[in-house]
Amino acid sequence: MRTVRILTTAVLAGAGLLGLAGGAHADSATPSPSASESTEAAGPTEAGTSFRTATAVKPDQPATADASTGDYLYWVLPVDVAQRATVKAKVTLPPAASRHGAATWRLDVYDGLRRRQACTYGTQSRTAAADAGTVELSCTLRTVRSWAEPWANDPLPGSYYVRLTVVDLPQEDLGQPVHAEVEASLADQGGAQAVDGSLAAPLVPGAGSATAKADDAGSSPRPAAMAEPDGGWSSGRWNDRWLWTAAGGALAALAGIAGYRATRGSGRPARIPPGA
Repeated sequence: MRTVRILTTAVLAGAGLLGLAGGAHADSATPSPSASESTEAAGPTEAGTSFRTATAVKPDQPATADASTGDYLYWVLPVDVAQRATVKAKVTLPPAASRHGAATWRLDVYDGLRRRQACTYGTQSRTAAADAGTVELSCTLRTVRSWAEPWANDPLPGSYYVRLTVVDLPQEDLGQPVHAEVEASLADQGGAQAVDGSLAAPLVPGAGSATAKADDAGSSPRPAAMAEPDGGWSSGRWNDRWLWTAAGGALAALAGIAGYRATRGSGRPARIPPGA
């Protein structure tokens, strides 16, 4: 009976630790909506024309822009550690009667160092037929890491620039009006994607001169166009991998104690009388 009680206690303690880990992860992954999020749900209605003038957009916030065929359209959003970004774009083309042929559109994503990041899957480039009304593109990036070797091209936390443009079309179709819709979503991959080490600061515009800008009278340490993730940047913080490691260690210790108590016997062996 004592062994049964010990095993029951070990199982309940392990379940409590796992529940704590899962609850902490769920709380961090599903923040409660706020009033500011609902007011900004509409999203921006214009796009920048370069990296420096990129329009800031939040994850899961639709962004639209009316432009001319041939323009470069730029948006920027924050992507944090252990997040995997998926960017989708939809372009409403001019009427087929005014076009002279097929057009190829392309969606590119750049990190804070302005390195183009490869898409793990999705249709990054697509050719729209001369009679097509819309063209849809998508790009899913690799999971963002907290730190990488200098020679690596791994995605790092910070600003991510989305560029949408047409790369091939008849010359006569340049300048025709188009309507673009862009939306980026982030999937949290959890502590399984965590690595040792972290950046000193996320790769955002003005990160290297933040202190100098802050010393100026009333100046902002970062460009106003760049927004941080809700709750701030988490690069370098501990994550749910620590919880699972602690829970696994506690379960292993409890299992060892229970195994020892179950196999040690009821006490010292009985004495055998001499000459028996």
